[in-house]
Amino acid sequence: MDQLFLLLLYVCSLLCSLCTAYDGAVNKQSEKRNLFAERGCCKRQSNFIYIGQDISGGPVSVDVGLCRSHCGGPQRVNSYNHGVPKHSSMLDFIRSKKVRDKIPDASNPPGSEPSCPKASSCQPTKVGIERVLLYEGIQEVEVIEDCQCNLVPEECIRMPYLKTFFPETPLETTVDVGKCSDPQDSTGLICSPTKFDSVIVESPNGAEVVKTVENCEMKEKCYRVSYLEYHYEIIYNPKGVKEERLKEIDVGRCLGNCSSGNHCLLRDSRNKDQCIVWAEASRNGCVPEEYDTHTFRSRNGHIRSVFAIKTCKCET
Repeated sequence: MDQLFLLLLYVCSLLCSLCTAYDGAVNKQSEKRNLFAERGCCKRQSNFIYIGQDISGGPVSVDVGLCRSHCGGPQRVNSYNHGVPKHSSMLDFIRSKKVRDKIPDASNPPGSEPSCPKASSCQPTKVGIERVLLYEGIQEVEVIEDCQCNLVPEECIRMPYLKTFFPETPLETTVDVGKCSDPQDSTGLICSPTKFDSVIVESPNGAEVVKTVENCEMKEKCYRVSYLEYHYEIIYNPKGVKEERLKEIDVGRCLGNCSSGNHCLLRDSRNKDQCIVWAEASRNGCVPEEYDTHTFRSRNGHIRSVFAIKTCKCET
């Protein structure tokens, strides 16, 4: 009888231990699940960049913002007065940028937690277009105004991307210009825009056209997209009567980014082989490779030829 009582007592003790462990695991998972909401790590932080000189010759820096990717550690704050530009020239900006790229980000210390749950990332939810008058002319700058955790799609799709034009003015307009997702792909293909549209936006100087992304597909870094042109063509029917018809030609165009290598701007005076400051790789070397020729008779009776791009390549 005593042995049976001890056995029952042992079983009860074991069950209580299991319940306690289960509650602890559930609470721990719940705490982890609520960690992102409690910390509120996914938020905008300051990020000043030098964009050029104003019409008086003074340097201009703009706080374009940055969405925090990790929690823990202090928020990165610029150590200079926000009213005073940090960089006195573009060369100074490039030099400091290259130095910063080699220094670990203080806002992302080792062991820090991501600011968003798994399969999500901290992304801008509101972007304003700020127009700054520089010595070279008007410069448009995208300024991040707010951030939130968004799911990262595993497939290539078109995603919403809201831009606000002429913010805090009577002409303030928000447009979904769209963007392509960034799925991981082992084949080297990139989720790229393949179809575009346009929206008319009112500005203080009349209407302006804003290009929007309508469709995205997995493409190589340099690729061809459709681009239509219409022409009037003169033909003769079987009875010999002259007729006019509309001819549609997909002339195409090349899109994508082709890296043409880094260019050194400043070398070490003691070691000419060591580059201290270099320019970013060029990104506009995607050019036509093959083409077709469309020949037809125009309205004025002349024979006209229109070239249409078949394939594109990176310029070497």
